[in-house]
Amino acid sequence: MKLTLRTIATGLTTLVIVNAFAQQVTVSDPWARATVPGQKATGAFMKITAKQPSKLVAVSSPAAGVTELHEMKMDKDVMRMSAVRALELPEGKAVELKPGGYHVMLMDLKAPLADKSTIAITLTVEDAKGQKSQLDVQVPVRAMTPSRTHQH
Repeated sequence: MKLTLRTIATGLTTLVIVNAFAQQVTVSDPWARATVPGQKATGAFMKITAKQPSKLVAVSSPAAGVTELHEMKMDKDVMRMSAVRALELPEGKAVELKPGGYHVMLMDLKAPLADKSTIAITLTVEDAKGQKSQLDVQVPVRAMTPSRTHQH
């Protein structure tokens, strides 16, 4: 019975499923923004920490027809969003994908993303030796309500 309870507890607390190659990279606090009917794109966010210098080179999700790594930044007085080929993951430093910065863009959504559901996102990471590995992340979907967007 102890082993079963430990297995269940471990399963519940682990949001990231990592293959044998990718144990050098961890993901924390993943979430995706819920959509409304007819909305065809949204963003996903998380913190990624690599134990050795690496880079995030690709993202994919069965929830979207197109999944890309994007960056938002100011260009003069205009906020612009553009696709990024790779994102550096310095050794031991958490890189945050967040609204208004780097993020995963999910486009051509196959269905609306409902609050409290979960989607899968696969991250492809390349280490300094050129070895690629994949992390499958289970990402909770959250609606953006005034209580979540404003601090009281």
